[in-house]
Amino acid sequence: MSIVTGFETLDVRFETSAMLDGSDAMNPDPDYSAAYLRVTTDAPDGHEGHAFVFTIGRGNDVQVAAIDAVAHRVIGRDVEAILDDLGGFWREFVYDSQLRWLGPEKGVMHMAIGAVVNAFWDIKAKRAGLPLWQLLSRMTPEQIADLVDFRYLSDALTRDEAIAILRDALPGRAEREADLLAVGYPAYTTTPGWLGYSDDKLRRLAREAVEEGFEQIKLKVGDNLDDDIRRLGIARETVGQDIRIAIDANQRWDRDQAIEWIHALEPFGLAWVEEPTSPDDILAHAAIAAAIAPVPVATGEHGMSRVLFKQLLQARAASIVQIDSTRVAGVNENIAILLLAAKFGVPVCPHAGGVGLCEAVQHFSMFDFVAVSGSQDGRMIEYTKHLHEHFVSPVDVTGGRYRAPLTPGIGMEMHEASLAAHTFAVPAAV
Repeated sequence: MSIVTGFETLDVRFETSAMLDGSDAMNPDPDYSAAYLRVTTDAPDGHEGHAFVFTIGRGNDVQVAAIDAVAHRVIGRDVEAILDDLGGFWREFVYDSQLRWLGPEKGVMHMAIGAVVNAFWDIKAKRAGLPLWQLLSRMTPEQIADLVDFRYLSDALTRDEAIAILRDALPGRAEREADLLAVGYPAYTTTPGWLGYSDDKLRRLAREAVEEGFEQIKLKVGDNLDDDIRRLGIARETVGQDIRIAIDANQRWDRDQAIEWIHALEPFGLAWVEEPTSPDDILAHAAIAAAIAPVPVATGEHGMSRVLFKQLLQARAASIVQIDSTRVAGVNENIAILLLAAKFGVPVCPHAGGVGLCEAVQHFSMFDFVAVSGSQDGRMIEYTKHLHEHFVSPVDVTGGRYRAPLTPGIGMEMHEASLAAHTFAVPAAV
């Protein structure tokens, strides 16, 4: 038996605002940041669990404090007992009445639970000698279903239905894994589209995206309609008619404003419209989706829980589901969302604009392809060029496709030198 001997949290920040990388209509000057967690054990293998929650600067210290509040409870615990029942481990923390009161099942504490859960998934994958996507893809349908909390979901997805979905995907698992290893998974890029970039930089990066093999780019919109029309015109002229262009309003609009604005941009040919309004407003998303059809609505990167995703799907408010690797409570909850999307026949195109999100979320799409939906149709993973050099296993995107990672773990581990160089010291109160 091995036990958990300690943990460390770090407030890690990168000054991406200096170049306006990540800028959009609601977040004009983000500093990509990670509330970082390292869990240690006394196991002879020496494996540590690494995870983080993504933020964009101020408030990262609050997220670190939340992780501290959760992680101290694992000290002295039996590691093998945790790893043998990660579904029960997830429920233990999410059901904790005192932690739950601060949500419930949403917000800073919920994401902190996700970081702790993910750290143990990292240990489990490293012990198995497998990347997370392969570890999950080789589980039985029943083992996968055991990871999911079906409370609040049973009116849309029962355990039996989830197992049936997973059993239907059993034939061809090996062939899909081989295909993934051979040719990878489709990607699209947001790199050209940050709102603070000049027209010349947009034009140059859009051209480079096409040259690099991407078949879709994404532009941030929503601050000024005339600017959006000009920038979309530049992008369409640069990439031609065969490259898809998606737009992302980052929650900027009211319902009716969104409909009017999107109709004004429709002539440019929109692959999808992302986060057109408040991420919590199911009814507004449904109204927008109906009004702008057949242009799809994509949303979910700020989806606070599996319950919100359930309602988005029930209301036909999202044609594309966008999961995020750190917004909900870790691996387990994202598996629940993948199963919900499969039940409703809606493709999942994850959010990955932020430090480490590409490294982490690729595992969910690849698991989905191999063991859940069995499909890549209409599916792709977001890609941005920022900050990959800080990770032990950086993403490999070649020819517009993610190459399947083979490094054991969940992909969130950062280099020690990067952690040391970018740990932020909160200024002392005056």
